[in-house]
Amino acid sequence: MASAFELNTPFRPSPKFRLWYGLSAFLLALVFACIYVPIAALVEVPSVVNIVTIVLALGSLVLFLVWTVLYYSSMEYELRDDELSWQRGVWFRRTGIVPYNRITNMDIRQGPLMRALGISNLAVQTAGYSGQMVPEIVLEAMEHAEELRETVRSRVRLETGGDGTGSGTGTPRPDRPAVDSAVDLMILEELRQIRALLQSGR
Repeated sequence: MASAFELNTPFRPSPKFRLWYGLSAFLLALVFACIYVPIAALVEVPSVVNIVTIVLALGSLVLFLVWTVLYYSSMEYELRDDELSWQRGVWFRRTGIVPYNRITNMDIRQGPLMRALGISNLAVQTAGYSGQMVPEIVLEAMEHAEELRETVRSRVRLETGGDGTGSGTGTPRPDRPAVDSAVDLMILEELRQIRALLQSGR
């Protein structure tokens, strides 16, 4: 059976993402109405204020639903050979990459509404974000979150010296340098200079 998440093939969240956001907005509007209507009746809020409030609430709901459709269209993920790439944004487009060798944890999150729709969020934690207790990226509204997590996990094992099966065997990829960032190169150069100074002071 072919995987739903092939390498170098962009994919989007489930189309149920729009329904999830839409239902969430509707439930929020319903809660607001249940709170506002009794209060407005109790304190005898002028009808003009009620009309303005209703118009603003409905307008906000419509704008949010339109934004949800546009936001969904902007979302895209891709599993590459050595990294996970993502992009999203309506007004401001954001893109990023998450190298597999920096991933430390992946959590599947699912609320009651998501459970009813059969979708989940996959939160990806990296070494740089572990101290902040927030994921670096959340892949939202995935229908096969378990399969996606296992696919990413197999890439993480390959990048960190495993064979991709979880057996703990294998060798690190020979095409990956030991130092793979400008910051690491700067640190290495500083250490070399410190060693040279120490040796010259003997």
